[in-house]
Amino acid sequence: MRRTGRAAFGPLICMLLAFAGPARAEIELSQGVDRTEVGLDDTFRLTVTVSDAPDSAQFQFPFGSDFSVLGKSESSQISYQLGGSGPGGIHRSHTYVLLMRANRPGQITIPATVMTVGGRTYKTESVQITVKRGHVDDPRARPGTPAFPDPFGRFRMPGFDEDEDGFPAIDVPRSDSDLFLRSSLDLDEVYVGEQVTLSIYVFSRVDLSSVDAVNLPKLDGFWSEELDSPSQLSGEHKVLNGVPYRAYLLKRRALFPMKAGAMSVGAAEADITTGFLFAGRRVHRTGNEVLLKVKPLPPGAPAGFAAANVGRWRLSTEVSQTQVQLGQPLTVSVILEGRGNLKNAVMPALIGPASLRIYEPTSTDKMTTAKGKIGGRRIQEYLVMPQQTGTVTLAPLSFSYFNPASGRYETSTTETIELKVTGSEGAKLVASPTLEPAAKNVLAVGGLRPPRHEAHFSAPGEPLWRKSFFVPALVAPLGAWLALALVGFVRGRLSHEDEASRKSKRIREARRRLSAAEKLRNSGRSAELYTEVEKALLQFLEAKLNVPVVGLTRDALEARMRTAGVSEQCRTQILRALEACEVARFAPGASTPAQERVLEDAQTAMERWEGR
Repeated sequence: MRRTGRAAFGPLICMLLAFAGPARAEIELSQGVDRTEVGLDDTFRLTVTVSDAPDSAQFQFPFGSDFSVLGKSESSQISYQLGGSGPGGIHRSHTYVLLMRANRPGQITIPATVMTVGGRTYKTESVQITVKRGHVDDPRARPGTPAFPDPFGRFRMPGFDEDEDGFPAIDVPRSDSDLFLRSSLDLDEVYVGEQVTLSIYVFSRVDLSSVDAVNLPKLDGFWSEELDSPSQLSGEHKVLNGVPYRAYLLKRRALFPMKAGAMSVGAAEADITTGFLFAGRRVHRTGNEVLLKVKPLPPGAPAGFAAANVGRWRLSTEVSQTQVQLGQPLTVSVILEGRGNLKNAVMPALIGPASLRIYEPTSTDKMTTAKGKIGGRRIQEYLVMPQQTGTVTLAPLSFSYFNPASGRYETSTTETIELKVTGSEGAKLVASPTLEPAAKNVLAVGGLRPPRHEAHFSAPGEPLWRKSFFVPALVAPLGAWLALALVGFVRGRLSHEDEASRKSKRIREARRRLSAAEKLRNSGRSAELYTEVEKALLQFLEAKLNVPVVGLTRDALEARMRTAGVSEQCRTQILRALEACEVARFAPGASTPAQERVLEDAQTAMERWEGR
């Protein structure tokens, strides 16, 4: 009977709907914003609602230069009305929500939304909002809670998870689309020496446990500096082609191309563990190759311009004192600060007249990173010794550089330094009046003291060589020397090592030095790191070649290794690491390779030599 009753109720509903169908309500179109006062750092929502519009309706949503549309979502609702004061029948409403952000402060107007249905046009009212600088709190939001709670948590509509900070377009691979590796550059076209930032991300739709290893691509033709290398996985929401992902930054490096033309950055690789604890699975992913167009520097470079001086720089000088005595030193600091490849920048040398003796400078670099751009401050301190009195002038210094932002060569010039050299204190002392005599009248202070007038005499004693301790004391040094020689001989015999044992011991010491150098990585003590790597390589070469290598030139050392049968790749890595260490020791202001590259060359060369 329950089944029969339902069958009878169904036709009744159909009849009611059939009678209600012709009485369709009029089309209604409206729009409004969730807040009328926002900040430039805030987002707001424009809600467009249309009722009883057919599926053929066409919409033209607001657009303009005063605001940006960050995303759009839509939803629909159907209701049934069988009677009452309003028209009966089926009522369908459609809601569009546009996520927006203002582009300028002041009073801005959101234009009307236009809908076209069968040749007839419907328009909403425009909306006025007030935009202020910075952030404006939403008065409807309670402290500690979002203004618009999201009942769906992380499962948002596609438009609301779009990246808002200019994240580059990413091509999603057909295979491995749930977990893939991608590299991107912030610029597609730069000048020689201008910074371009390489970012390597992992995009994932599955849970990640860890990233075990990241192999960076070869950066031939680039000078690189590390910007960011997160030690922990921290993902952010990104939406690619309407599909939500979690993006994890693995590496970010600043690249400075050293030559013009079309250049490419190879694919990075990473070993990734997915899942949690014992349910994890390790996978290997290879990224993509990125291309970069490098433009040559334009003609018309000023005299003295160095090709590495690209960026935005300012040169200045500071002097410890402008008035100095003859023979007293003073310090002149030449300071270069700005944005660009500081390590490769070539500064002008301080030059003065013959009346000043200028010593070689000491250089100090302090690297900085602001908004992803490499820069810093270099100070070259010169010790200056005046050679004669008078007024001495140091001419201004000029630093010419190419500014990629303006596309022009610019020059920063220091101010003229005037030094006043006066006479020394020693000269004043010699020229001073005669000092008063310091002699005193001895008779006035007690007279002369008489000489000693008492004497004591004693009988002559026994000669020293006749005493009982003379002979033992005379023989004791010889006996001690014989005893020490005997002990040394016995110890030498007991600690005797053959050639193979000594060689193994030196190789182990070299590896310990290399391990100590690895611990100094990223500690700021780069000089100690390069010294340890050089000592480890030289100790390893002496043990393997069985000859002293400290005084050998690079050509002689390569000839020794070639005679010993060392492979060409191993020889190249050893010589390259020694060259980098030598540059770091004797030319700290010059460019040096990355510490990771030097350590990798030294360790790989030792392992290949041992394994051949």
